[in-house]
Amino acid sequence: MNQEKPSQEMLNQVELSQKKLNEKLTLEQLTTVKVMVIDDSNTIRRSAEIFLKASGCEVILAEDGFDALAKISNEHPDLIFVDIMMPRLDGYQTCSLIKRNARYKTTPVIMLSSKDGLFDRARGRMVGSDQYLTKPFTQETLIDAVQTYALQGKNNAEEAE
Repeated sequence: MNQEKPSQEMLNQVELSQKKLNEKLTLEQLTTVKVMVIDDSNTIRRSAEIFLKASGCEVILAEDGFDALAKISNEHPDLIFVDIMMPRLDGYQTCSLIKRNARYKTTPVIMLSSKDGLFDRARGRMVGSDQYLTKPFTQETLIDAVQTYALQGKNNAEEAE
């Protein structure tokens, strides 16, 4: 079997991609981040809002997928947390609709669920989610997700403009 050596250009691309994955926003940089939280539970929405605002993020709340879709085009969030189990339009459908929109397809979407099954995680990936967090979440897990994915969302928004 004759295997070609990877070119230097290919190696540089892989290295650059790896660096981007490892980049995270600092806590000071979170003040520039706009986060949307979509959940039909007022308790979950308010908890996420308190955690995120305490870290300096701007927070937009939506109580279901329809409410979120109406707000996304006006607010342009850098990152979206969406509950899976919601009436009218569930989290999978909401994520799929966001990712199908050319303007928002690169906006990171993180699924929130009390379910932790492999099937649920796989279904989330199939509709385009970037990460899956189980509830109840902690302030630390929420902020870590924002630090990891908000930079990606901001870079994608800049490229789209």
